[in-house]
Amino acid sequence: MSGTNSGVPSVLAHELPHPVPADELAACPVGEVFRRVGDKWSMLLVILLGARPYRYNELHRAVEGISQRMLTRTLRGLEVDGLVRRDVQPTVPPGVEYSLTPLGRTLLEPLSALADWAVRHEAEITESRSRHGDDAPEV
Repeated sequence: MSGTNSGVPSVLAHELPHPVPADELAACPVGEVFRRVGDKWSMLLVILLGARPYRYNELHRAVEGISQRMLTRTLRGLEVDGLVRRDVQPTVPPGVEYSLTPLGRTLLEPLSALADWAVRHEAEITESRSRHGDDAPEV
């Protein structure tokens, strides 16, 4: 029976080996996705593109503090993962528009669930950090 049908969260449904082998951890598809959406910019770009397609310069203006280099790298990574589509417009000069792929759209629901959880538990997390003398986590 799967973890979701038994009332056990899916991340707990299978026992991990002890210790967890480094090569297994590196090859884990869940870790790969967390590394992608857990970086500083990817989740924000997915959320923006979830609302509508954006041209490159629109996205750059929409995200304060992101450099052109980092915007390009992040969009390329999301494109390589199949989450974002890059569409070159046949204009002079050529325009580039970015949008979520159908796969990228499926990420909006779990991102929303995580965001809802973070908002719901913000006070508890802030209180715990205060008790530990920490305002923000070290990354």
